[in-house]
Amino acid sequence: MANVTNNRPLSPHLQVYRLIPTMAMSILHRITGGALYFGTLLVVWWLIAAATGEEYYNWVMWFMNSWFGRLVLFGYTWVLILHMLGGLRHLLWDVGYGFEKEFSTKLARANLIGSIALTLVVWVIGYTIR
Repeated sequence: MANVTNNRPLSPHLQVYRLIPTMAMSILHRITGGALYFGTLLVVWWLIAAATGEEYYNWVMWFMNSWFGRLVLFGYTWVLILHMLGGLRHLLWDVGYGFEKEFSTKLARANLIGSIALTLVVWVIGYTIR
């Protein structure tokens, strides 16, 4: 009996493919979807603290206002906006638009740039109102 696996082609993997913007945004969309679970736990933690009492709420707000807490909240804001824009990109594809290679590449780049810009806008507005 011959070994048939020696003549079979290997399945291509990430080492074979060149990283392109649409691939990177697809990977980021999946990662940010998972990261949103962590961010939702932060929102739940804050709501529980608000319902528990003033002392616990003040402690949670102390953490959220620390440099590390703000870094986490900034990251959560970026993840939320990036995932939202990725969802809009997928919605555009679901209705049948944007399949051209050049347009989908531009849309992927715009997704990343737009998410960074919108995150900065949200935080600037937040600090301005504060």
